[in-house]
Amino acid sequence: MRRTIGVNTWVWTSPLTDENLPALAGKVAAMGFGAIELPLENVGDWDPLRTKDVLDAAGLRPLVVGAMGPGRSLLARAGDVAATQDYLRSCIRAAETLGAPVVAGPFYAPTGVTWRMGDDERRAAVMELREALAPLATDAAASGVRLGIEPLNRYETSVINTVEQGLDALAPLLGEGLGLALDTYHLNIEEKRPADAIRAAGAAIAHVQVCGNDRGAVGDDHTDWEATLDALDDAGYTGALALESFTGENATIAVAASVWRPLAESQDALAERSLAYLDALQSSR
Repeated sequence: MRRTIGVNTWVWTSPLTDENLPALAGKVAAMGFGAIELPLENVGDWDPLRTKDVLDAAGLRPLVVGAMGPGRSLLARAGDVAATQDYLRSCIRAAETLGAPVVAGPFYAPTGVTWRMGDDERRAAVMELREALAPLATDAAASGVRLGIEPLNRYETSVINTVEQGLDALAPLLGEGLGLALDTYHLNIEEKRPADAIRAAGAAIAHVQVCGNDRGAVGDDHTDWEATLDALDDAGYTGALALESFTGENATIAVAASVWRPLAESQDALAERSLAYLDALQSSR
């Protein structure tokens, strides 16, 4: 199966805005990507209608991701739940306007915020998360959009680290409006066998993000990419593969993600090498 390959604008800049999007979209399209991940760090950073025109002109498929900065949380101990729900509704509306199929991100707590939980506290957190997500999943489904909840590694969250935890926590809500967003960086850290975890996620997979195991270029790393694509085939996933990495200047994500050094000789090279590797791998299958 040949999947569309996309790239997140966080590879180059943060935040994405109406001012910097046209040049970035042109760059992404010229490189040969077929899709672009659009982070909505703050409502109003970019206008969905204007963005749709830009992407249509560039011939790029839209994908939307959310940013869980300080205070954004669907668990009350870590942030303002009502404000976070409003933010996610704005993300859903933006995706609907763009015609994007997914809004992906770790929408349970701020990235980089962790705390210890016993069994009872974890069960309570799961119930609270389900309650907060339920109306959002309904809104997403009605808008033709699917929320993708992303498990993060243990250093970035203590809520959902693995596919198994995600499936368990979200079980009653999984479906048309809500699924899992899988990121190969986190799978490499948390899953004993990433390919098996992908297969276990199956139809729950709403979106897939890729990068090298060090957040660098795909193919410059030890990830078994052939096995990863095989597992996605077995899971029935037909969506895009979106490259996600960051510059050290990303105020929302880079510190939480511990990006302390350049991950390639340039951000352009990181993107171009990833695309070339994935294109060649898909062509050989």
